[in-house]
Formats: sequence, C-alpha cells, structure tokens
Amino acid sequence: MERRKYVYGLLAGVSILFIVYALVKNYMIDPGAEAFLSHKTDLKRELKLPVWLNVMYVHVAFACLAMAAGLINFARRVYEKRRKLHRANGYVYIVSVLIVVLTSGYMAPYATGGKASSMGFNALNILWLIITVTALVQIRKKRIVRHREWMIRSYAFCFTNMMIHLISTAFRQGFGLDYASSYTIGIYASIALLLIVPEIAIRSNRQRAKPEQA
Repeated sequence: MERRKYVYGLLAGVSILFIVYALVKNYMIDPGAEAFLSHKTDLKRELKLPVWLNVMYVHVAFACLAMAAGLINFARRVYEKRRKLHRANGYVYIVSVLIVVLTSGYMAPYATGGKASSMGFNALNILWLIITVTALVQIRKKRIVRHREWMIRSYAFCFTNMMIHLISTAFRQGFGLDYASSYTIGIYASIALLLIVPEIAIRSNRQRAKPEQA
C-alpha cells in the first residue's frame, strides 16, 4: 500500500509539474513557438504559421487535459469509490487523446528532422490510439484488470513530449549531435521506452498481486 502511494505521489508530482510547464511555456513565455520553430529547416511543405500555432494550442491544451484526466482516474479513491466520476473522466481522457492524435497528425509533416521524424510521430499516434481503444474495449467487456493494464500503457504516451526532449537533449549535449538528428533519435527512442516501461510496471504489479491472491 505504501509503495503504491509513493508511486502515485511521484507520478502526480511529475505530471503536475509538466502540465504547469507546458501551459506556461506555450501560452505565456513563448506563445509564438519561436524557439521551437527556429530549428525547423528545409520543410517540404509551406508552414502556415497562424494555422499551425492554433493547432499547436489545441494540441497542448488537450495533451495537458489527457494527462490530468488520466492522473485523476488512477487515484485509488476515484476508481474504487467514485465510479461515475471515473467513467465520465475516462471519456474525457479518450476524447482528449483523440484530439491530441488528430492535431499531432496535422503537425507531423512539419516535424523537426524531416520525413523520418514525421513517420515516427505517425507511428506514435497510431500506437497510442490503438492502445487507448483497447483499454476502452476491455472495460466494455468488464475486464477490469486488463482495462487498468491497458490504461497504464496508454497513459505512458502522455509523457511523449517530455521523453523526446529529455532524450534529444542528452544526445545533443552528451554526443554533440545537431538538434534535428537528436530530435529524430528522441522520437524513436521514446517509442521504445513508452512501450517497455509500462510493461515492466504491469509485470511488477502482477508479481505483487500473486502473494495477495495466494
């Protein structure tokens, strides 16, 4: 029980900090995304800045909403004692994920790093959508444990942006790679980690559950 509280507290702290950071950075500090756009070179498509910025604002808002909704639904008190809130909030999460995926799909062709990065983002979007829909299907079939496991897999993708920037920064500063190359590596490395880390957490939960069931 104490371990679960610690893990949830850590998850909540990281999620809240990232939400605050994303909102402040994108809506207050750099609403024109000038720092990020300065790294985009040799674009194959003309970037219509006003449209791109509006799509980005929607993308960021619903990405933060998905992160917040998922965090609330992982709270033990919510999913055990407030089922109506859990269900309604679950649909908020699903709709938010769908909007994030759609807006990301629009921005993918303009991704830093060119076609390789665009393909990576499209793969991320497809994986996230499939995993989230699978979680919905599982709860429709009353498979609560499987639903929760698929939600863990889905929620991991809320940290995509954070993972990409952490990894790309590590490759830039640690190996001296240029921004575009390190960003592309960050995308594909994030895909691997966002699939592997939840599986480790799920298997760990299963191992702890066995003694309780014995």
